[in-house]
Amino acid sequence: MASELKQSEANALGEYFAGREGELLSFVRALVEIESPSGDLEGNAAAVSLLAEAARNLGVDTEVTLESDRVYGAHLRIRAFGGRDADAAATLILGHTDTVHPRGSIDARPWREEDGRIYAPGIFDMKANCALALESLRACATLGLRPKNPVVILLTCDEEVGSQSGRALVEAEARRAAHVLVFEPSAPGGRAKTARKGTSSYTVRATGRAAHAGLDPEKGASAILEIARQIERLHTLGDAARGVTVNAGVVSGGTRANVVAAEARTEVDVRFSTMDDALRTEETILNLRPFDERVRLSVEGGINRPPLERSAAVVALYEHARRVASILEFELGETSVGGASDGNFAAAVGATVLDGLGIEGDGAHAAHEHINRGDIARRGALLAGLLVTL
Repeated sequence: MASELKQSEANALGEYFAGREGELLSFVRALVEIESPSGDLEGNAAAVSLLAEAARNLGVDTEVTLESDRVYGAHLRIRAFGGRDADAAATLILGHTDTVHPRGSIDARPWREEDGRIYAPGIFDMKANCALALESLRACATLGLRPKNPVVILLTCDEEVGSQSGRALVEAEARRAAHVLVFEPSAPGGRAKTARKGTSSYTVRATGRAAHAGLDPEKGASAILEIARQIERLHTLGDAARGVTVNAGVVSGGTRANVVAAEARTEVDVRFSTMDDALRTEETILNLRPFDERVRLSVEGGINRPPLERSAAVVALYEHARRVASILEFELGETSVGGASDGNFAAAVGATVLDGLGIEGDGAHAAHEHINRGDIARRGALLAGLLVTL
């Protein structure tokens, strides 16, 4: 059962993180200056090595393990405050070490601070939050505030590309977790994310019949025309009121302007708020029929990330976090977002998940990516406060 954060504990946490801000930012800078785009094995190894070494020197007994992935590097798992009870349900903190920024981004857009904002590629999504998760463990150990549950920090290395191997690790840890706190970037205004849409992706291919567009157009069956008609059909599946969006984001086909196209395809992104809508939309897409019976259609793909739904348990976890934030003298809002995270996978196996707990900022995946320096201490205090009260 959750307990309330004492005001004396809140004061101590606030003072701790304010006093450690300089050291923490030095570590964050070292981490973001190690470029680790998804699939960069050298960058991943360097980033994970830095984090693992820091985890071993937090002043608390930690168990640090690496799970290798041949394509993306290594996933990092840190267990602390576990004692001898290896089966005790843990508070799971989720994050990732990979970024979307290619090598050379830090040279083009180096670390800089301006008007209370700190800019650097990957700092918001989400290397500053990886560092802050570790610092929360140090805070608990330093202040003698032992978390109620063991703590597991799982930092995957392939989140930005769909968590190909990270998903299984997330699901396994989430199944045995008491709670899951996702330290992905917060929403605008520093709000937590109590719901995330799920995602599906599909490739629709049309195979028609080539013909000379001038001499024998009637002998052809245009795959491009068929795909165009299918795109119109697909977009009618969107339902804003239900939170369903369908987007044909890539289209290609044909060979020459004077040839009736024999081949065409489109890549389709679907977002949804409930699994019922996901399954209903998927059934329609997988069973598309051609408008032109001479054209053959094929569909590949499916559901990638299930939705994180705003359940009663999620609301209760958010309300607890909001109370902790209030004792720390700031307001923690909530929202629902269209983007997905590893929190979706955790929710799908039955875990209670609160997402978007990271440092306030903006520009995830963009050139203006930054965090707000004034939010660092209170975010760290919030996470540590959750660890000792959940």
